[in-house]
Amino acid sequence: MITSTGNQKVKELLQLQKKSRIRNQEGVFIAEGSRMVGETPKESLVRLYVSETYYKKHEEDLKKYNRQPEVLTDTVFAYVSDTKTPQGILAVVRQMEYTMEEITGKGNPHILVLDNLQDPGNLGTIFRTAEAAGVTGILMSGDCVDIYNPKTIRSTMGAVYRMPFLYVKDMIEGIDNLKKNNIRVYAAHLDGKNSYDKEDYCGGTAFLIGNEGNGLRPEVAEKADVWVRIPMEGQAESLNAAVAAAVLMFEVSRQRR
Repeated sequence: MITSTGNQKVKELLQLQKKSRIRNQEGVFIAEGSRMVGETPKESLVRLYVSETYYKKHEEDLKKYNRQPEVLTDTVFAYVSDTKTPQGILAVVRQMEYTMEEITGKGNPHILVLDNLQDPGNLGTIFRTAEAAGVTGILMSGDCVDIYNPKTIRSTMGAVYRMPFLYVKDMIEGIDNLKKNNIRVYAAHLDGKNSYDKEDYCGGTAFLIGNEGNGLRPEVAEKADVWVRIPMEGQAESLNAAVAAAVLMFEVSRQRR
C-alpha cells in the first residue's frame, strides 16, 4: 500500500492529472470514478489505483478488471484525485487514436467541427450529447481545449470511449477534406441566412461550432457552404457553445428519423 504523497507513482499521477504535455508524451490519460473506470475498454486500461476504503468494500468487484490494483491510503488518494469528493478509484488509460477516414467514412456522416473551444466542461458535454444525437465523429482545431483534461473526461460520461475524434493542425484543410467526401458544411452563425430548421440534413452533414466568447474565426466561417442561425427571443445574443451544438445535432437526428 502506498502511504506517502512523496511516492514516485503518486508524483507521476499528479503529473498526468495536471500536464497535457506529460499525458501526450506517455500516450495516456486519467479516468476517475466508478462509472468512467467501469466503461474503460479493457484493452485500454494501463494501471488501476484505488483507495484503501474502496478496496475493502469492492475487493471482489475489482477482479473483473483482470488487473491488480495499486492501493493508496485514503489521504494519499484524496491528494492525487482531481475531485473534491473522490470515489476512490481511478485508472491510467491509453489514449485513443483515429484517422480522418474513420471520421468521414461511416455511412451517412454527421460531424461536428469545433473551432478553438476553451472550456473543458463544454467540450465534455458536447461529446456526451453528440453520442446521444448520433454524431459519427468530431473534428477539433489544434488550439481546442485538451480532450484528456480530467474535467473534460468526467464531463463526457464515457462518451470519449465511443465517439471518434481528431485534432487537426490546419482547420481549413480539415474542412476541405470533409467537402471532398461530399459532406455539406454548415456554420452556426449569428448572420445565418436561414433558420437552422429550414435546411435539409439527411445527407452528409457537418456543423462548425466556434469559440465560446468570439464565435467562429472568419476564415473558418467562410469555408462553410451555408450559414445558419438559431432564432432566439428576448435579449440573448448567443447560446452556450454546447447548447447550440445540441440544438443543431438533434435537428439532424430528428430529420433522419
